[in-house]
Amino acid sequence: MKKVGIVMGSDSDLPVVQKTVDTLKAFGVPYEVHIYSAHRTPQQAADFSRTAAAEGFGVLIAAAGMAAHLAGALAANTILPVIGIPCRSNALDGIDALLSTVQMPSGIPVATVAINGGANAALLTVQMLALSEPELADKLRAKRAADAAAVLEKDAGLPDRLG
Repeated sequence: MKKVGIVMGSDSDLPVVQKTVDTLKAFGVPYEVHIYSAHRTPQQAADFSRTAAAEGFGVLIAAAGMAAHLAGALAANTILPVIGIPCRSNALDGIDALLSTVQMPSGIPVATVAINGGANAALLTVQMLALSEPELADKLRAKRAADAAAVLEKDAGLPDRLG
């Protein structure tokens, strides 16, 4: 199975990335996590994304706040799919990161999840990898069924909760 490369621009993004890691672990997907900044360590970020395919990665995930150029910087140096997680900051509540991540120029796409959407970034990654990994597809189906059952259970208990 291909590995997932997770890069955060700063260790302040770790709480968001933890949700990504936890979700990948639940599916048994191998991953590596690094801190590389698009602005403070641009060479390391570029080197990582340039060599990622040869190193056995199948998808890259980039978590960054504020200017949030990390996902685009990674995508510019690889043909692997890159998923951006815009992270909330104090300045504009993450809207700046969302716009920086989603507004990529034509030719360098970055898939983008919600602000602080670490779990969804992992789930989108699992969906991508499941195209060639049938056991991941089975795990996704099982998760969706369990999620649906949990909602229906809450629905059934709603009359008791309302009195």
